[in-house]
Formats: sequence, C-alpha cells, structure tokens
Amino acid sequence: MPTPLDADSIRTAPKVLLHDHLDGGLRPATVLELAAEVGHELPADTVAGLANWFRDASSSGSLERYLETFAHTVAVMQTAEGLRRVAREAVLDLAWDGVVYAEIRWAPEQHTEDGLTLEQVVEAVLEGFREGEAESAAHGRLIRVGAIVTAMRHAARSREIAELAVRYRDDGVVGFDIAGAEAGFPPTRHLDAFEYLRQQNFHFTIHAGEAFGLPSIWEAIQWCGTDRLGHGVRIVDDIAPDGELGRLAQYVRDKRIPLEMAPSSNIQTGAAKSIAEHPIGLLRRLHFRVTVNTDNRLMSDTSMTREMTLLAEEFDYGWADLQWFTINAMKSAFIGFDERLAIINTQIKPVYAALMA
Repeated sequence: MPTPLDADSIRTAPKVLLHDHLDGGLRPATVLELAAEVGHELPADTVAGLANWFRDASSSGSLERYLETFAHTVAVMQTAEGLRRVAREAVLDLAWDGVVYAEIRWAPEQHTEDGLTLEQVVEAVLEGFREGEAESAAHGRLIRVGAIVTAMRHAARSREIAELAVRYRDDGVVGFDIAGAEAGFPPTRHLDAFEYLRQQNFHFTIHAGEAFGLPSIWEAIQWCGTDRLGHGVRIVDDIAPDGELGRLAQYVRDKRIPLEMAPSSNIQTGAAKSIAEHPIGLLRRLHFRVTVNTDNRLMSDTSMTREMTLLAEEFDYGWADLQWFTINAMKSAFIGFDERLAIINTQIKPVYAALMA
C-alpha cells in the first residue's frame, strides 16, 4: 500500500524550492539575537511574539504592507557574520524540511548600510550556504543550494547587480531576479540588465503577475525574455471560465515557462483569496509548468511541507501530484541539465516510487 499522505510523510519526501527569499526566511530567535547585537528595535521581544507579529503584519492583503516587514529582517543582516549565519540556518531549515535542491534569493544592495561592499555581501551569503550544505550532509540530509542575486525594481542599479551576479556564476550564483512592488515599476525599466544577462548566457527570473496583471507578465516574457515568472498568478486572467486559453496563457503553457507560485504568500498579498480559489489548482489541471514555493517562510509561517500539505488537502492530491510539482521545479532549476537530471533520477524519483509502492 502507498504511504499515507500527511504532513509527517510529506516532510520525508524530496522537495525542490525555486522561490525563497533569504531576508524572508529568518528564524524569529535569530532576528531577536541579531537585533540585540546591532541595537535594532523590534515590535516584539519574545520569539513567539515576534513570530506572530511577522505573520499578522504580512496578512493584510497588501503587497506593499507585506514588504514593510522586511525592514526588520534586513536591518539585522548588515554584517558579514549576520549574513553568513542567516544563510547557513536557511539551508539547515530547508534540509530538515526535506528540500533536496533550493534556489535562495536576496538583494545585495540592501545589505551595505554598515559598510559592506556588494562583493562582501555575496561572499558572506555564499559561505553560509556552503556551511549549511556541509552541516546538513553530515547529518545525512543532502541539499544543493544555488543563489539568485536580486535587484530592486524601484532602484536604478539592476545593470550593476546583473554584472555582480555574473561575476560570481562559478561560485554558486545561478541566476538573477528583480523584486519589489510591481505597480509603477515595470520590468522594462531594466532592459539593459536583461540584455546584458542574455549576452552572458545567464539565467534570470522576474517577479511578475502577482500584484499587477497580464501586462506585467507580457513585458517580462516578450520584452525582457525571462526564463521563469516569479509568481505569475495573474496568468489566470487570460483563461476563460470554460478553460479556453487566451494568446498569452497559451504561449506561457506552450513554451513551458515555469510559474514560481507560493500559495500562502499569494493569499497574504491579495493575489489569491484562499487555497481553494488559488489558480494553482486550475493551472495544474491545464498542465502549465507550475511549481510550489515558500516565498517568505518567516512572514507566512510556512515551509515546503506546509505548502504541499495545504494543496494536498484542498485539491485531494496524491503522491503522483506532489512528484509532478517537484519534478517541474527541478526541470526548471538554473543549474546544468546533467545536474538536474541526476537529482531527479537519484534523489527524487526513487523516493517517490517507494512512497507510492
């Protein structure tokens, strides 16, 4: 008989995470300790109180309000030691959650207030990732982590940050991203960065179709040439009630453009009303390249296990569905084809086969 599908068994299953923000995944206890070290005032002074504050403040239904919570996490990530610790702990937490491959993103330009250079920020985070991988492996949990270097869409440093990402492509940086509030800051403001990345044969993803609609998705694909869509929830606006696809939705599906969806986060930011009404159910039925992600584990009080469990319970998914999401993500990762295939064939398929046996 197949292994019963519940949160405990889902935690043991291999998972792949493509959209996870480093500054959105800190442990509450770490925020408290680092804040005390640097003298930053927090809205709560206990681990439970701080965790509750982050969750509640992130559940307003506004992306802008959601993004305000990052003022506290970014404030405690201004030293090399703090960055390295946060990166190491992120890897350990994901490995414990059964994640075998993750791409974690952050914006180096937000971590230079105390004098760190962009290069020092990147090097500290990469060092933390490697430490986390080694410590996880020592405990029998294999995880590979790739870094995605992000530029803020409201700033004017995207070309500089793109060059930074490419400079560290052989040291663990696998991609580039732009993030931040979508409204008023279209991806086409950063065309020079995306043109440079394409010239360098470098991968990139773009936050699009979360707080803003189809024009954001269209620009990210047709003007900027993105490899993946960060969230892309609003692609559902181009699908008729009878399931007929509009031209943009058809293109996204035909081209197998990955959608980096994060159900709990999408509900908090108002991109979806509930798990039951989240477009992921429809898009999975229509065979879009859908992936499941955490986005910001601290703000959403979530994990990959929780996201998968919520979907399984709401849509009556079985192991085959969870494997489908996982392989979708691994196929869409920004590492080489041989590496992706090896993880699928050695770390994903055998375990799911055993769970389904």
